Amino acid sequence: MTSPEPFPTDWQTALVLVAHPDDPEYGMAAAVARWTGEGKRVVYALASSGERGIEGMTPAECGPLREAEQRASAKIVGVDEVEFWGFPDSDIRNTPELRAKITETVERIAPQVILSLYGGPEWAPGQPNQRDHMEFAAAVLDAYDALSAHSGEVPAWLFENGPAATHAVDVDAQFEVAVRSLAAHDRYLSVLDPDTPVLDQARAQIDRATAPRDDVRVAGFELKRTR
Repeated sequence: MTSPEPFPTDWQTALVLVAHPDDPEYGMAAAVARWTGEGKRVVYALASSGERGIEGMTPAECGPLREAEQRASAKIVGVDEVEFWGFPDSDIRNTPELRAKITETVERIAPQVILSLYGGPEWAPGQPNQRDHMEFAAAVLDAYDALSAHSGEVPAWLFENGPAATHAVDVDAQFEVAVRSLAAHDRYLSVLDPDTPVLDQARAQIDRATAPRDDVRVAGFELKRTR
């Protein structure tokens, strides 16, 4: 297997496009912490508020809670710009409305880099991807392609955070801050697995997401589009 290339460094603004709260934290947060520490601007945009994501809570209760946890989590890794678009959790579709919102956000933020969700059917054999993630990732690709066809100003790179990494970011120094960032989704994780302390859940996930290559922890990204 070919080793991933170093992630590009000649950019200033990245736009993280995801479907739900906690999506950035499961695989991107360590890289985001490194980039913001280097003075780069990172913006989070979320299609939904994850309002159907906590068992036993109504959407009216859950949505604001998860938004608050996401903002707190983002702040830990140096992200102060977080927006929620209000698309329905668990029913996200690659619709013209979603693609239009992605396009509007890309044009407004003007990033050089887009970081999106993995859109494949499985993370590994027997580990299916979520439908929301697949639909959202497809919408991002379609919106980017439409921009490329009709505008001279498009982000230079579009990456997905998935299992087939083509590029990697050294995040050895950002491991603990990424753990804290995921653990900020305290209510969500405590209901998801009530038998495992939240910090232990977060540490195990970040350990998997930043598996070392050549003894260095890395966050991996797959290049999907470039201009």
